[in-house]
Amino acid sequence: MRHLFWVTRLFFYYFCDMFVRKKKNRSGSTSVIVVEKTSNKYKEHITIGISSDENEIEGLVEQGKEWIREYQSRHSPELDLYGEETEAKIKNESKSIRRWILEQEKVDRWMHEYDKGNGRRLLVGYTADRAKKDAYNREKGVRRLEKSYKRGKLTKESINKRGYNKFLDMKNEVEISINYEKIAEDAAWDGLKGYLTNTDLPADKIYEAYHNLWTVELAFRIAKSKIEVRPMFHFTKKRIEAHICICFVALKVYKELDRILKLNNINMSVDKVLRMAKTITTLQVRLPLSNEILSKVMIMKRH
Repeated sequence: MRHLFWVTRLFFYYFCDMFVRKKKNRSGSTSVIVVEKTSNKYKEHITIGISSDENEIEGLVEQGKEWIREYQSRHSPELDLYGEETEAKIKNESKSIRRWILEQEKVDRWMHEYDKGNGRRLLVGYTADRAKKDAYNREKGVRRLEKSYKRGKLTKESINKRGYNKFLDMKNEVEISINYEKIAEDAAWDGLKGYLTNTDLPADKIYEAYHNLWTVELAFRIAKSKIEVRPMFHFTKKRIEAHICICFVALKVYKELDRILKLNNINMSVDKVLRMAKTITTLQVRLPLSNEILSKVMIMKRH
């Protein structure tokens, strides 16, 4: 049931997305607005403020992001997901929290806890396997950089800050160099992963819940691909909720079939069983003398 609870919350986040938008006014000022996207429709949720000063605007944007976090916290499941970019999130914490994270002893599968106030806790865990993977990916990216930019020249197509290009320094617009100090700083975060929670659950229970999230993510992929929960083109709240409800019930039936197959040691996938079900047909024959109806279930072979 806990996994189903997570899936319902994922449906909520999938169909209801909120973000901060800067809207230019005719007067020259800028309005900072929290916008909610639901089923490809945009709704202005709340106006955080209006200003013409760039610094004030950026401050309003941060206030908007904090408003969204508080709103989602009130409507969120027991754990607030950091998502797949967990490491990048903990790097974006305040300087004091980042300093605290790096000061903790890195013991395999050990978790440290930081109280952020207002009932929110930041749990930071470390695993040796993740550290090896992070180091391998970074070294692979750096080797790619060294190979691509060994001449110290940069083409127009290569100007971006995506991926491991964040380690590049621009010089005189066209000359570049790899900043190995940034690479060393990045290595200090290898193996670290953060979890943000608003519950009083023990750290090991929270870690276990996140460790099992792959089952929820798998169910979500099934809902999007096999059951085709999207695209949908409803515009009223009632129809949207009905659509999601039907898709969720279909997902439950899908998972229940998977459970039954495993319980009976049937070495077949759900997709294969569904394909076979499409070939099953029932023939009915009425005997002319007795009017008796004979039924025969047959599995038609596909050629």
